[in-house]
Amino acid sequence: MGKVLSIFMLIVPLVAFAGHGDVIEVQLTEDCSVAEYVKIKDDFNEQWGKKNGYLSEVFVPVQSDNLISLYWVGRTANAAAFGKAWDQWRNDLGDANSVASKLWARFQACSKNMSRTGYDVL
Repeated sequence: MGKVLSIFMLIVPLVAFAGHGDVIEVQLTEDCSVAEYVKIKDDFNEQWGKKNGYLSEVFVPVQSDNLISLYWVGRTANAAAFGKAWDQWRNDLGDANSVASKLWARFQACSKNMSRTGYDVL
């Protein structure tokens, strides 16, 4: 019994912290500041992300071979939750009056997406 409990205790922390990371490299437009982009990110989290299980941060490089880009780092509980949030985002964009459409217009005016990658977060 002790061995089973020990193995279980080692595995539980991995499961509890497993997730999905969504990383989008962006470059700001000339008319947009980092503070403005962070405000859009905050509005995204509050108005859309929390409801859909997707929360994000903005990483600003201090030391990098690329100091021009910012990095949107979104997290969901797992890849399935990311897929569900992605489907909802895409569906919401079909309605010009939706929160997602309004946020997307702000993102488009403020930044250009350069690349996107997904990660398992352990």
